Amino acid sequence: MKGRQIVLDHIGEFEAAALVVDGLLEDILIAGDAPAPGTIYRARADRPVKGQGGMFLTTPDGPAFLRQVKGLSPGQMLLVQVTGYAEAGKALPVTQKILFKSRYAIVTPEAPGLNISRSIRDDDERDRLMVIAHEEMDGCEYGLILRSACGGADADEIAEDITAMRNMAQQIMEDSGSDPEVLAEGDAPHLLAWREWIEPAQIENEKGSFERCGVLDALEEAQGMEMRLDGGGFLYIEPTRALVAVDVNTGADTSLAAGVKTNMACAKSLARALRVRGLGGQIVLDLAPMPKKDRRGFENALRASFKNDPEETALVGWTNLGHFELQRKRGRLPLTELLSQVL
Repeated sequence: MKGRQIVLDHIGEFEAAALVVDGLLEDILIAGDAPAPGTIYRARADRPVKGQGGMFLTTPDGPAFLRQVKGLSPGQMLLVQVTGYAEAGKALPVTQKILFKSRYAIVTPEAPGLNISRSIRDDDERDRLMVIAHEEMDGCEYGLILRSACGGADADEIAEDITAMRNMAQQIMEDSGSDPEVLAEGDAPHLLAWREWIEPAQIENEKGSFERCGVLDALEEAQGMEMRLDGGGFLYIEPTRALVAVDVNTGADTSLAAGVKTNMACAKSLARALRVRGLGGQIVLDLAPMPKKDRRGFENALRASFKNDPEETALVGWTNLGHFELQRKRGRLPLTELLSQVL
């Protein structure tokens, strides 16, 4: 099917949302047992880690680890927010820079000032949004970022969103409790889909939509290591304990340009492949043979592929063996691990 579909359903008893673009699974969100990113805790400082500049914290969901702590003493209470998923056997990653994020507005208690997304370039629209921002944040010392979804959106909806985030921020940041507690849950998949997938799309939300729209078949395929590319090549994507290895193969194409074509197809498809599989950390690409003069074009295609990806990804560069390395934030649980929890 051509066009964009947002498919809202459940896998087992767990809420899930899928983004399908031109018949391909572009993104998948599945609720799991682990605390979701965005969860806010009142936590207790436990013990510092010398040499790493960090501190282990006590939360209701187990230990958490806070980096770059200054002036924090064991036993002290503080507010922290989950930034990603923990690797097996490790503490939850958290930060003290708490954000209150919705579809239109992000309230930033630690960063005062009113800001509008740079993707909104029309001066009249920016002026309209700044008026709304001043009206809704009047008397509040917190900062505000109006997101790109605000462009052309209804003023009342934007104002309502700002007010909701501002009130939530004030309630939580003024908390004075004395025991570890969950103060706010991270967004569930259906709410997260509404928040992040802002481009126009057909909505499918009836029971059984995943099966009817082909999402279950796409998830089954994504659990395998092999991924077909346009042009006849394919990838083998293999997570290990240390890193994610991606092997690029040209398939049956034996022409002189086969390596370049397959590597470019890999560059265009890699962000989607990693996003759907929920993979992060160190990623090493074993590319098909190609001349060094074509490396710059490959890097540009790879950079464009990750430009709008929700997870922060650093393109590290080439190794002496000709591999290409990336470092990707672990913002999600691996798909295979998630499905083992929900099925």
